[in-house]
Amino acid sequence: MNYNKIAFDFSPAPIVVLSYRHMMEMNSAFATLFGYERGELIEQSIVKIFPSLEDYEKVGNDALQSLLLKKSHYYSDQRFMQHKNGEIFWTHTHGQTLTPEDPFKLMVWHFERKDQVLSSKQKLTKRESEITQLIVNGFTCKEIARKLELSHRTIEVHKANLMKKLGVRSKAELTSKIIIRENDSY
Repeated sequence: MNYNKIAFDFSPAPIVVLSYRHMMEMNSAFATLFGYERGELIEQSIVKIFPSLEDYEKVGNDALQSLLLKKSHYYSDQRFMQHKNGEIFWTHTHGQTLTPEDPFKLMVWHFERKDQVLSSKQKLTKRESEITQLIVNGFTCKEIARKLELSHRTIEVHKANLMKKLGVRSKAELTSKIIIRENDSY
């Protein structure tokens, strides 16, 4: 009996093996986390589960620089990722290269979904964190109000406070700033 294979396949922790940022192997917890069947992800670029090409490139550059400059085999960060259904969610990730001389040649990654958006510089209230997550996922103020069982006006006040804290003037700027801000926090 191959206990290593059993441990990998049935681990409740979402795990993926990457080669040059292509998903070569994964367990079912990983595929489930992102809403895909395993066959839809095998040998695909991991860009498939990033919210944008810019996020994919920034995370890759940051990870590579950290692995090369620190001469470490390990890298960890927090980032947004995207479910097959389009939902964007916050994750804490841990990676280990098995080829330190060429870090992206072979890596193992673990992803942990976080249900609350974290703030790096200015602390957000718990409610503001909930609202930022919904804004990033494209919900309107009215939809957020229904989802959180609050008044539309209350959500507008929270959104205005968020916009003031982050120094933005539109929902598009707010969404962009939330994503950039969270990527910068790792």
